[in-house]
Amino acid sequence: MPKSPKKKVNIYADVQCQRMLKAALEYTAKWNPKTSVKWDLIITVALATAMRRAELLNCTWADVDFDAQTIEVNPKENTKDTWEWHIKDTDHRTLPLTEEIVQMLVDHQAQQPEGYPYVFVPTARYDYIQNVLRPKGKWILVDTSMKVVNNLRRQFNKILRKAGIKKGTFHDIRRTAITMWFANGMSEHDVMVLAGYSSFATIHEFYIAVADDLIHRARVATAQGLRQKLVRFGTPPL
Repeated sequence: MPKSPKKKVNIYADVQCQRMLKAALEYTAKWNPKTSVKWDLIITVALATAMRRAELLNCTWADVDFDAQTIEVNPKENTKDTWEWHIKDTDHRTLPLTEEIVQMLVDHQAQQPEGYPYVFVPTARYDYIQNVLRPKGKWILVDTSMKVVNNLRRQFNKILRKAGIKKGTFHDIRRTAITMWFANGMSEHDVMVLAGYSSFATIHEFYIAVADDLIHRARVATAQGLRQKLVRFGTPPL
């Protein structure tokens, strides 16, 4: 069978990540914790952990180990405080956090009222799910992946526009984190485990992208090689 061309993996360059985080911080400066996601925090955690959107939005404070500086991706059971949620590919994984991110989470937890178990779900949205949707039977398993927070895509698009980024999705943050792991020398097996994949095929097909510095290094190597060849043949150097 003829090979179909692979789509280019869209990742955010370093400068785009910087502008995105700056825009998210400005967005959060006008943040209403009752109704809006704390965008600078959720983007930072996503860049550090490559967690999917649904994994982030179903993350509870019980999943965060402040002493060990880790965050866990765990399925959830139906309880009076949490709703049932399943992980996409694997049952469980543990991801590292930096000291700076742990401190951001500590500060965020201190701002939340007692009795709210979810890290990134705004308090008003949690109250609506708990007190309106769940009692009426209008909160089903598929909603825990797609409807935890309203207008998430619209809010993220506003941040992208403010950052001057014309193209991108929230899932591209995950792609960016995974390619960053590869660019910094992590093995395929380690990336597969951290990213929560059950096979190498998905990594090969979707997430191995050429790092910007590879293009630059190839350009330098090409220029040096051509310079040597052209000098040998008496051609003026480039």
